[in-house]
Amino acid sequence: MKDAEERLLVKIAQMYYEEDKNQSQISKELNIHRSTISRLLKQSREEGIVNISINYDLAGTYTVEKELEEKFKLHKALVVPTATQISSLQKVSFLGEAVNRFLQTILVDEMIIGFSWGQAMAAVSRSLKDIESNNIICIPLVGGPSGRLVSDYHVNTITYEASKNLNGKALLIDSPAFPKTKELKSALMSDDFNQELAKYWKKLSVAIFGVGSPLMKDSDRWQFFYGEDVLAKLNGKVAGDVVSRFYNEHGQHIPNELDSRIIGISIEELKNTNYRIAVAESLEKVNAIRGALLGGYANILVTTQETAEELLKN
Repeated sequence: MKDAEERLLVKIAQMYYEEDKNQSQISKELNIHRSTISRLLKQSREEGIVNISINYDLAGTYTVEKELEEKFKLHKALVVPTATQISSLQKVSFLGEAVNRFLQTILVDEMIIGFSWGQAMAAVSRSLKDIESNNIICIPLVGGPSGRLVSDYHVNTITYEASKNLNGKALLIDSPAFPKTKELKSALMSDDFNQELAKYWKKLSVAIFGVGSPLMKDSDRWQFFYGEDVLAKLNGKVAGDVVSRFYNEHGQHIPNELDSRIIGISIEELKNTNYRIAVAESLEKVNAIRGALLGGYANILVTTQETAEELLKN
């Protein structure tokens, strides 16, 4: 009886997996009810008659993602395969789409999502779609620029566009990231609107931010945001920044007088956020990205394959 049952399991498995017949066809040929065919297929897998293996490397980036997650103790790594000859705008557009796919898996009603500024964030806000969550609140993670900055990359533009695409609500900020004095910061933060924003920073569900690097050849955006006077006060130990917090190559925060003037989410509040998504690519940013991961500022990384492979080299 046992042999007959095993022969039947093998027969059904052959018809389904090798002959590519569906369960209805098998049911008719063997005169067995379709629900029984489904049960026997499951049994054949459980008893080892059928072994299913997935070649994850065919996806191109699965192994790299898992190595990044293990090396940097990440909750998730999303690695996008891209051709090296495409523009940075095209690359960050692909990263934005990857962020959207991830958000589709985690967003629930009434979440609070914070955004920083920059090219990658603009791509993220444009890419948001098909997310069915209600009462999402989008907020800026840091104040506005001190100098000139393309309006598309302004934190308020990004936050507002994200809220529209998520059918949510946006709170915008009307304060610079670095007021001229601590007294001015105190006055600005006493405003009722900024007080409300500060409360949201403490309750943040998701933080999405880019990674800045002083090594970028095209570093105009850095200068336009911070202003030359701010950058002049930072020493050469800076590897990068997230939400205007500067750190060295080991991810250690570099204390400086700007900390007392910044209007934005604190490091502690950022690290208390469940989902901290860094969106960045470029071989020039590898040290900055590595520092952000080592420092625990991000627990989710969205990057390109070439950047990911460089991060894994040492």
